[in-house]
Amino acid sequence: MGTIIRTWVLYPEMKYLSVLLLFFLLSDFQVAGQNVAKIDSDDLLEILGRKNDTTYVVNFWATWCSPCVKEIGFFEELYQESQAKNIEVFLVSLDFPDRADKQLLPFLREKYIEAPVLLMTDLDYNSWIDQVDPGWSGAIPATLIYNRSVRIFLEQELTRDELFSYVNQINN
Repeated sequence: MGTIIRTWVLYPEMKYLSVLLLFFLLSDFQVAGQNVAKIDSDDLLEILGRKNDTTYVVNFWATWCSPCVKEIGFFEELYQESQAKNIEVFLVSLDFPDRADKQLLPFLREKYIEAPVLLMTDLDYNSWIDQVDPGWSGAIPATLIYNRSVRIFLEQELTRDELFSYVNQINN
């Protein structure tokens, strides 16, 4: 830091470049590209209605849900490992949309989450949870794993081995 200040004194025109460089050095490059898309129930139903050879893993979670936070890293690991495979991972956040900047985004940065995150804006959960699965009580974490011919809905916290086992079961 002392070198940067000395540079400002000797070369005042370097002040702005030095500040910019310091900002980038302190920034977190791994999550800088994380984009959270806001979705409503119609957008969710479009995702859930896809019928093709891709295996979809849709996890419903929130930053305030301890079991959700505990398992979120497994979904990120699946996302990282499945990018070259025919698997898509979506993390549907049920955090309050008006708190996304203060809760959700910092959480994603802290946990280095790069998987696609979709922030549900339709807070009338009872109007759409039956369309995810008729037996869903609305409790989270909950995960839907499906493809063209198989659908598995899990209203529970998953271990890494359970998650990967279910995905491999459907994907093979």
